[in-house]
Amino acid sequence: MLFDAPVIAPARGLDPAWLDHNGHLNMAYYHVLFDQAADHVFDLFGCGPGYLAARNMSFFTAETHVCYVRELKPDAMVGVSTRILDFDSKRIHLFQELNHVDKWLSATCESMMLHIDMSGPRAMAMPDDILATVRGMADSHKRLPHPAQAGRSIGSPRKQAD
Repeated sequence: MLFDAPVIAPARGLDPAWLDHNGHLNMAYYHVLFDQAADHVFDLFGCGPGYLAARNMSFFTAETHVCYVRELKPDAMVGVSTRILDFDSKRIHLFQELNHVDKWLSATCESMMLHIDMSGPRAMAMPDDILATVRGMADSHKRLPHPAQAGRSIGSPRKQAD
C-alpha cells in the first residue's frame, strides 16, 4: 500500500465556539485538530471506529508535546500533516504540523501512541496486518527531513553563576 508523505488531513475552518477571549484559537482546540488528523491516519491503518468493535483493541495517547508557533484567527483555514517518526510492535511515535492554508506553521504536536488490548486494558503488540500497514507508512515517511521541533522538552534555561 502506498501512503502520502506526510499524510495530510483535509483542510477545514475553525469552529467559532473554539475561540478564546483573546480572539484566537483556544489551546485546547489545537489538540482537537491534531486528534482529528490522527484519527484520519488511524483510519488508514485500519484502526478506525470499527477496530474496537471487531477486535477489542484500540490506541491510546501516552504522551504529547505541543508547540504553539503562531496564533490562528477566527477566519483561518488549516490543515494538519502527520508523519511517523518511529514505531515498534506496541508504539507509534507521531509528529504533526498544523499549517494555515497560506503555508505558514501554526503549531506542532509530537505524540506517543500505545496499542491497547481493551480487555485489560493493557499495552499489547499490534496484529501483524496492522503492524505491516504501519511499517508501510513509516517507510514512506523515512525520506522526509527530521522535524526541528521533534524531541523537544520543556525547561527554563539557566545561566551559570559568575
